[in-house]
Amino acid sequence: MSTHAVCPGSFDPVTMGHVNIIQRAASLHDRVTVLVTANPNKPSGLFTVEERKELIRNALQHLPNIHVDHWSGLLVEYTTTHGVDTLVKGLRSSLDYDYELPMAQMNRKLAGIDTCFLMTDPKYGYISSTLCKEVTKYGGDVSDMLPEGVADAIRRKFSEQA
Repeated sequence: MSTHAVCPGSFDPVTMGHVNIIQRAASLHDRVTVLVTANPNKPSGLFTVEERKELIRNALQHLPNIHVDHWSGLLVEYTTTHGVDTLVKGLRSSLDYDYELPMAQMNRKLAGIDTCFLMTDPKYGYISSTLCKEVTKYGGDVSDMLPEGVADAIRRKFSEQA
């Protein structure tokens, strides 16, 4: 039986913490879709949906069972339409769990889909897209917290806005 999981998120931008969770999900499932959950018609965040997808593809090109897509509707509509078996979410702390649990329960109620929580590797537990953007904006170096090329992409975005 083939399994298909989805790792949803805004990925603005993708971090090494995201990459770690996705790699682990890829080792557990036959196919993993990294799903950028943002509305392409309503730009929000630093990167457009297409830019996020490209950064993710570059970061995960070594994984043959990864597909990158985007969705702006209900997540359970995507999972039903695309035959997804499992949602995969990374948890950094109990705060993430408290936020994710009701969504997992609602998704189970609406579509019968299970959510698999993977604990973040402790070396990535403090990393967030928001913090990486903030540090970069003020001249800090977060290159080791992001996949290759992502820190440069953030710096370019901030220089374009200046």
